[in-house]
Amino acid sequence: MPTLQTPWQQAWQPELVGTLLFVVDQQRVLLIEKKTGHGMGKINAPGGKWEIGESLLACARREMLEETGVDAQPLDCVAELRFVERDGPQWLGFVFVARDFTGTLTETPEAKPFWCDVQDIPYQQMWADDAIWLPEVLKHGVLGDEPNAPPLVYDFLFTAGKLLEHRPSDQCGLSLSIHAPRSD
Repeated sequence: MPTLQTPWQQAWQPELVGTLLFVVDQQRVLLIEKKTGHGMGKINAPGGKWEIGESLLACARREMLEETGVDAQPLDCVAELRFVERDGPQWLGFVFVARDFTGTLTETPEAKPFWCDVQDIPYQQMWADDAIWLPEVLKHGVLGDEPNAPPLVYDFLFTAGKLLEHRPSDQCGLSLSIHAPRSD
């Protein structure tokens, strides 16, 4: 895993790396109600942990298919999120978007998928940080005028799951390749 600098730690290293994949269809976005595991009961995008031997792109596609029955592509990586937790696991997240998909939206044991108008995203049922970065992700090249904009990078500080601080980073690239398979 990479060692990164955050506003709160000079040498921060994530323990877990995960992906989120938002399918955007004009002014609506595909979300899920998470039924199991990390984030159970919350609304978010399909996503999960990066596995050995797969690329971040493959992870995002696999999680989307497992949780919704939908295969989305092509994928664009639009954000990197660093979750610095004082009392728990350190997460590094990569946010992808897609505009095209195949398959039939299906409820699975892991998730209940649904379409939501962008103006009606239920932020009060999501992680506290989602209301900060998701509107920016949607404006930044997804629904906006810059389809080739560089990824956004955000740092978030938590204590026991409570958001304390957040800052956009001036980093202008991703910390990991989205194409390279995980090797550790």
